[in-house]
Amino acid sequence: MDSDALYYSLDLVSGNGLILTPEQRAALQTSLVILKRNYKLKRVLFWGRIWGIRSDYFIAQGVGEDEMTDKKSLYSLNCMDWHLLPPATEVLIAEVEVAAKGCFMGDPSHMYEHTEIKQQGEGDEAVEEEVTVKVNEEKRLAVTVFTIDKEVAVVPRGAYIKNPRGRVQTNHSFRGLNPSEAAKLRNYLHFSEPSNLKKKSILEMADLNPSIDFLDPLNEDIPKGSWSLQLEQGGRVCMIRSLLWHGLTFFHVPMTPHHGYIYTGDGLKNLSLPFMLCH
Repeated sequence: MDSDALYYSLDLVSGNGLILTPEQRAALQTSLVILKRNYKLKRVLFWGRIWGIRSDYFIAQGVGEDEMTDKKSLYSLNCMDWHLLPPATEVLIAEVEVAAKGCFMGDPSHMYEHTEIKQQGEGDEAVEEEVTVKVNEEKRLAVTVFTIDKEVAVVPRGAYIKNPRGRVQTNHSFRGLNPSEAAKLRNYLHFSEPSNLKKKSILEMADLNPSIDFLDPLNEDIPKGSWSLQLEQGGRVCMIRSLLWHGLTFFHVPMTPHHGYIYTGDGLKNLSLPFMLCH
């Protein structure tokens, strides 16, 4: 990521609480270039910042051949030294869900532990035994970044295409949404494997362009009202904020290819959102 793109993204979302010191910005600028070279990545993006009690985690994401699925996530405590996060497997996601609660500590080696009594066997042979699940904060961080991307990563419609081999790539002919399109939530898509698309009828699919309409639009999310879309700076910038993951801010400059998202927050999902929207 070149310096102009990095600073542009940071400045646009600075109102969302992401404030970096000049030293942190300079460190990021240098270290992301090194990161790209060392890991042989096509490009590296600054993903955001997750707050911890002792230290904050700065997150970067490297992209390979497939823009959506070929990703590597890394974290740093000082914007200079980066560490690769482990893959968020189904087993790891389940362990984190059971064991890791509360605020992040800011210590990758911090251990979360959860013990419960489980019954083994049936009838007279049934015995109770203690089962303990342990997971460190580095693994919790990996699952949190993966989950935020899965649930609220956003791209404008048309910014990416799926080629005949099924690989998701940047659409170099994308010149941005026009101001009218930019004001509608349906023109923004989840940048993750679709779930609603598979449920559409043949008639509904007939109106879609398969090369660009291979993702779920935000306006179909349940519960309704989990996104806030606003045109800011006199309509020159579209900002979309997630109410499910407070701190996720997406931006798009209409009539240009500029778009992106940055997360800055406590890494905790707003589980009370459905109840808030009911009242």
